[in-house]
Amino acid sequence: MIAGIRLKICGLTSLVDAGLADAAGADHLGFVLHPESPRSVTLDQFRVMAPRLPARPKVAVVVEPAAAELAAAAGAGFDFFQVHFRLETPAEQVAAWAGAVGRARLWLAPRLPPAVDVPAALLAAADTFLLDTFDAKKSGGTGRTGDWAKFRRHRETQPEKHWVLAGGLTPENVAAALAATGARWLDVSSGVERAPGVKDSAKITALVAALRGSAGARK
Repeated sequence: MIAGIRLKICGLTSLVDAGLADAAGADHLGFVLHPESPRSVTLDQFRVMAPRLPARPKVAVVVEPAAAELAAAAGAGFDFFQVHFRLETPAEQVAAWAGAVGRARLWLAPRLPPAVDVPAALLAAADTFLLDTFDAKKSGGTGRTGDWAKFRRHRETQPEKHWVLAGGLTPENVAAALAATGARWLDVSSGVERAPGVKDSAKITALVAALRGSAGARK
């Protein structure tokens, strides 16, 4: 943790950037397996990197996968599985994801329209939920901040769950995001990049400094 905050640095595409995340103290290393993302890596590319990656938990980021895809990612060495999906996804499919990797290792990231909260049926399927900025066409990675009030509402009404805040977080706005949401777990990607999939050491350092600087205000 950094000043009491868990941090996942996502969209990693190289050993160099994984090393930067590790040196900064990130709790989780995120790898996007969705081929439409500009930050995507293939499972084979991850397998090549895996033996040399820092000894931190790895998160596979996928979009509406088949259960077999999750099983393959688990076999490649991923520890957690962040699944983005439409709310229309059948409950049986969500249950299959939980069955494939276990609810403790499943991070659900439903695409929530502005006026919609996480349905009660989904809350029973996993222990961890990631709330990203809503986009009608994209599953995530918008680089825009989301509905911070909605995040706080979920975190306060369902405190037994782990809530991960994502969406447009940067060194410049992360302190405000923490103050507005009460988040204790952050997912950062484009806000610490110099190009899609290429992390920026100075921005990562600035983000960590902002987290440490905001610690006093959160006490």
